[in-house]
Amino acid sequence: MSSKPARPGPRVFYGWFVVLAAFTVTLLGFGSAYTFSAFFEPLQREFSASRGATSLVFSFAGFLYFGAGIVSGPLADRIGSRPLAVVGMVLLGSGLVLAGAARSLTEVCLAYGLGVGLGIGLSYVPVVGAVQRWFDRRRGFASGIAVSGIGVGTLVMPPLASWLIGHLGWRMSYMLIGGLAGVIGAGVSLLVVNDPRERGLMPDGGPPGSPLRRAQPEGASIRDAVLSRRFIALYAACLLCSFGVFVPFAHLVPYALDHGIPPSSAVWILGAIGIGSTAGRFFLGGVADRLGRQASLLAMFVGMALAMGIWALSTQAWQLVVFALVYGLFYGGWVALLPAVVMDGFGGRNVGGIIGVLYTSVAFGTLAGPSAAGLAFDLTRSYMLPIAVSAVAGMAGACLIAVACRSDIFGSRRSSRGPDG
Repeated sequence: MSSKPARPGPRVFYGWFVVLAAFTVTLLGFGSAYTFSAFFEPLQREFSASRGATSLVFSFAGFLYFGAGIVSGPLADRIGSRPLAVVGMVLLGSGLVLAGAARSLTEVCLAYGLGVGLGIGLSYVPVVGAVQRWFDRRRGFASGIAVSGIGVGTLVMPPLASWLIGHLGWRMSYMLIGGLAGVIGAGVSLLVVNDPRERGLMPDGGPPGSPLRRAQPEGASIRDAVLSRRFIALYAACLLCSFGVFVPFAHLVPYALDHGIPPSSAVWILGAIGIGSTAGRFFLGGVADRLGRQASLLAMFVGMALAMGIWALSTQAWQLVVFALVYGLFYGGWVALLPAVVMDGFGGRNVGGIIGVLYTSVAFGTLAGPSAAGLAFDLTRSYMLPIAVSAVAGMAGACLIAVACRSDIFGSRRSSRGPDG
């Protein structure tokens, strides 16, 4: 008596492998970048540098990894995300290794800035753009998981770097982190597939022609998108907000050290941003799918600005942990929602290129914000001025988003699945 062969179980939708690859790339890329706060004091001591000069290393890298999206985004739309992600991860690892061998702060700035900056710049926008194409109904949730790698990286990598520095020194630590990030990142990038149609699928896993799935929209050209009022409002809001967004990543550890908090505890405070950020990316993206992604994005702008007020009043470790958790929550939601809002507004045909242009606003803010904060500290011996400016700039960005939502600038594209398309 022969038994019937067991039916194979349902295959996992390949879009989740793309999400996994994006998660790992963002974890290694941004996690490596945000170890800079752990290296801040050793670099400053090694090269007898001011905080303004030292923080310029981070600002230069940040400018490149967001600014490079204007090139990598359109390239990904044309040639695919996978090769760019692989090259980006190799560049990132090489830059960290070369930073460990640097003989001056200028060489650190060039190696770290060009390697980490271009490495993330070539990989981040392409992999995040690819995720947007694989999902429709659950786009906010999938995007949130993909970029939650940044939060996990912020939680794990700075404490790891601090431990390595204590045992191996800052030079060998940079080399070890660079080698691991380059090899693992390049390997996992091979999982990235640019579009579900390359696998004979539709967004969310439906087969071609499925009545439950609509075809991937063609979407706007980059020129039409960039010249639209919707994009201009979003760009201006991100530009204002980003002046302060990355100040904590460069200066929270030095701030904690100034208030007598031990270095090991100070690095874990930075890691608390990663905890909050991971929660924001995992949960707020899914909530935004139900409540409306544009309105949720506005809440992220307001939340980050208000969190700066907590930082201004914090002098003890537990207070800084509260700030880091709250700030991380809204920062994580902000990062998760931006690509989804772009996809909602402009479609999938050029989503990588449009996200890349949008992120140049963040690049300019990142170039100015952390380095200006360091210069302000050198002049005033206090972080109160940069914290206050960061809060005001964030609220100004929130006001722009509020006006845009009120005038329905963001409301022209809608779908059948929810309130905001």
